[in-house]
Amino acid sequence: MVFIGLALPIAGVAGYVWLSGSVPDLDRTVAVDGLSAPVQVVHDPHGVPHIYAADMHDAYFALGFVHARDRMWQMDARRRLATGHLSEIAGDPALDIDRLMRTLGMAQLAEASYDTLPREVQDALDAYSDGINAWLANRDGPLPPSFFLLGYEPAPWTPADTLALERLLALQLSGNYRDELLRARLIALLGEDRAADLFPEGDDVLVSIDHAALDALYRRTLAGLDAVPTATGASNVWALAGTRTQTGAPLLANDPHLGMTIPIQWYLAHIETPELTLTGATMPGAPFTILGHNRSLAWGQTTTGADVQDLFLERVDPGDPGRYLTPDGSAAFRTHTETIVVDGLPDPVTLTVRSTRHGPVVSDLEQPEIDAVRDDGTVVALAFTGLDPQSVVATALYRLNRAESVGQAIEALEDWRAPAQNIALADTNGSIALVTPGRFPLRRAGNGLLPVPGWSGEYDWDGFAAYEDLPRLVDPPSGEVFNANNAVVGPDYPVLITGYPYEPDYRARRIAELLEDRASGTVAGAEAMMLDTVSPAAADLLPLLLSTEATDAAAADALALLRDWDFRMDRDRPEPLIFSAWLRELNRHLYGDELAELFVDYWHLRPRTVRHMLTEAPQWCDVLATEPVETCAEITRDALAAAIADLSERYGDDPTDWRWGDAHIAVFPHQVVSLVPLIGSFFDNAVETDGGNFTLNRGATPIVPADRAFQNVHGAGYRAVYDLADLGRSQYMIATGQSGNPLSPFFDDLIEPWRDGQWLSLGAPPDELQRTAIGTLTLRPGGS
Repeated sequence: MVFIGLALPIAGVAGYVWLSGSVPDLDRTVAVDGLSAPVQVVHDPHGVPHIYAADMHDAYFALGFVHARDRMWQMDARRRLATGHLSEIAGDPALDIDRLMRTLGMAQLAEASYDTLPREVQDALDAYSDGINAWLANRDGPLPPSFFLLGYEPAPWTPADTLALERLLALQLSGNYRDELLRARLIALLGEDRAADLFPEGDDVLVSIDHAALDALYRRTLAGLDAVPTATGASNVWALAGTRTQTGAPLLANDPHLGMTIPIQWYLAHIETPELTLTGATMPGAPFTILGHNRSLAWGQTTTGADVQDLFLERVDPGDPGRYLTPDGSAAFRTHTETIVVDGLPDPVTLTVRSTRHGPVVSDLEQPEIDAVRDDGTVVALAFTGLDPQSVVATALYRLNRAESVGQAIEALEDWRAPAQNIALADTNGSIALVTPGRFPLRRAGNGLLPVPGWSGEYDWDGFAAYEDLPRLVDPPSGEVFNANNAVVGPDYPVLITGYPYEPDYRARRIAELLEDRASGTVAGAEAMMLDTVSPAAADLLPLLLSTEATDAAAADALALLRDWDFRMDRDRPEPLIFSAWLRELNRHLYGDELAELFVDYWHLRPRTVRHMLTEAPQWCDVLATEPVETCAEITRDALAAAIADLSERYGDDPTDWRWGDAHIAVFPHQVVSLVPLIGSFFDNAVETDGGNFTLNRGATPIVPADRAFQNVHGAGYRAVYDLADLGRSQYMIATGQSGNPLSPFFDDLIEPWRDGQWLSLGAPPDELQRTAIGTLTLRPGGS
C-alpha cells in the first residue's frame, strides 16, 4: 500500500513532466517540404508571431504551422463540431449536435465549396493546410494535454476543413430559424395581438445607414426593439474620417463579441512579405486576416442579424411517405444515411437524412420546439443561405486582405456570401465606409417571421438581392460610420434585411453620444470608448422604477443606492447587481405566468419589453393566479422584494457590501475538455469583469440558472483600434492568450490585461522586435 501511495504521485509528476514537453520551443529551426524560401517567425513577449516570408504562399504555410503549434486542439475540436464528428471523442453529450451537423451536410458542402473557388484562393488554402500538416509531422514533443486526456491524435488537415469552419461560423451567426419557432409557439399560446406585446414597437430608433438622407444622424423609426435571443451575438464598430480625428487621418475601432472560451476564438498575427503586410486577428483553422489592416486599409465587422433562414412546412404525400408535395406535384425526398461513432457506445448510431427542394428536414432531429409547429402530416425543412456550395467568404477575405482602398475593398466584398455582416472600412487616402455584404433572400411573399407552407410555392425564394442593392454608406458628410448590431437601415429599405426586431440600440446610441466628444478622434479616446461601462438601458428604465415602495430596510437601502447611481456597470459597485437582479425579476413577474412552459425560452433581461408593459400594456401586471387585479406598482414592488431577498441570501444582508464583480465573472471554459469530470475545471479560467448586457464594454449574462444568472458569458474577445495616420500605432488585445495549451505561459496571460483595458502593439520595427523577442522559429525548405 505504501508503494502504491508513493507510485501515484510519482506517476503524476512524471506525466506532468512529459506533458510539459508539449509546450513548444519558440527558438527552433525546422526543415519542411513546401516552402520556396526560408521563413522567420519572431515571437514577441506575449507569443504573438511576426512572420517574415518571401511571398504569401510561404506566409500562409508558416501561419498554418504556428496555428497548429499553438491551437491544434481548438482547430480539431471545431473541425469535429462543424463536420459532425464530436461524439467520437466527447461521447453521447455531443450526439445531438453531431446529428444536426450531419443533417445540414456541413462536411459535404465544404468539400463541394473548394471546387467553386478561384485557383489563387485554393492555392492559399493548400499552402495553409500544408503548414498545419508540416507541424503535425515535425512537432518537437507530445501533443497538447487535451489530446492525451481524450486519447486520440488529430487527422491531417485539408482545405475542406477550413471551409467547414467557415460554414460553422456562418451557422453560429445566423440563428433566426429558432426565432421563427419561438414566435410561432408564442402566437399559438397567446394569439397574435397578445404576443405582439413581447416584441414592442419603439420610436426614434438609431439606424446605421439612412439611405434617404445620408447626412442625417441616422435616426429612423423601426418596429420591434427586443429581439428574441439568438446566436448572432453582438459587436461594436465605428470609423471616423480625418476631419474628425486629431491626426487628420481616419481611425477605425472594432470589438467583436462572441462566447467566452479558452482559448478565445482569435489569434493575433503579423505577416510581412514584399507584396503584403497583414496585422490583426486571425482564426485558427483559416489562413486569412479576419479583422485587421494591411499597408493602406483597415476593416472591422459586426453581425447584421439578417434573416437568412426560413422554415418550410412540407406536406408529406398521403399516398407515399417517401414523397412530399410541391407546386408541380409529388416529389421524392432525397435521402442518405449517416453513421456516427459515439465514444462509450458499443455500436455506431445511424441517421437517415432527408432533404426537400427547400433544404434538409430538421424535424427528423426530433426536437420538441420544431415538432410543436407541425402536425403529423408535415415535416419541417430549413432553407438557409449558408447551405450552398458557393456560400463562402474565403474569396472575399483573400481579396479584402489585398485591397488597397475602400473602393477596392467594396469590390472585394461582392464575393462575401454567408454570414451576412456589417463591415466598416477606412483607408490611408481618407475614405471610410460601412457596407453590408451577404446573400439576402428575395422572398415571393412573407417577411420571414414564421414557418410557412412549402407545398404551394407562395413563399419560395427567387434568388438573392443584387450586391449593388445592399446597404452601403461611403464617406458620409458627418465623417462617421458606426454599428452595434442595431438596425443597419430603416424598415422602408427596398431589400428585406430582416423582419425581426434588431438588437436594442442602446450601444449604438452610446457610440453616437461619445463620438460627439472630440476626444473620440484619438487612439486613446477610442480605447476608452470600448471600455465604457455606462448602461443606457438603466438610464432609460430606472426613472420608471425609483418611486417603487420599499418593503423592508434592505429594499430601501437598495433604492437609495440606485437613486445616486451614475449607471456605470463597474465591478466594485453594488448598483449594477441590484439593477440587474431587479430587471431579471421584473421580467419574471410580468410575463412568467402567461408564458407558462415557454417562459424560460423567452426570458431574458428585456428592458424595452418591461418599459412597454409598464407604460403601454399594464394588463401584463396582473397575476393570473390571483383574484385581485394587480397594479404595475405592486409588480415593481414585489419584483424588487424578490430580487433583494435572493441577493441577501447570496451576498449578505447589507446592500452596500454587494459587488457586481462577485456575480459578473467571466468564465472561460475549455471546449469539450470542460465536460470531462474531475479534470475539466483544471482547464477553465475566471475573472471578475465590468460591463453588462447593454454597455459598450459588453458582458452578456445568461439569466438562468440562478446561480450563474449574471455570469459574463459573451463579450469582446478581440479589441482593436487602427490608426490610419500610422498603422504601426494601432492597438490590439485578445481575451485569453495565444496558446491553447494550459501548460504554456501564453495560455491565459492576457485575461487580466484584457479585463483591465490594457493593449498590445504589434507595429514595432524589426530591430526593436528582435531586441524584445523571446524566440525565433525558422522554417527552411528541405524537409525530406
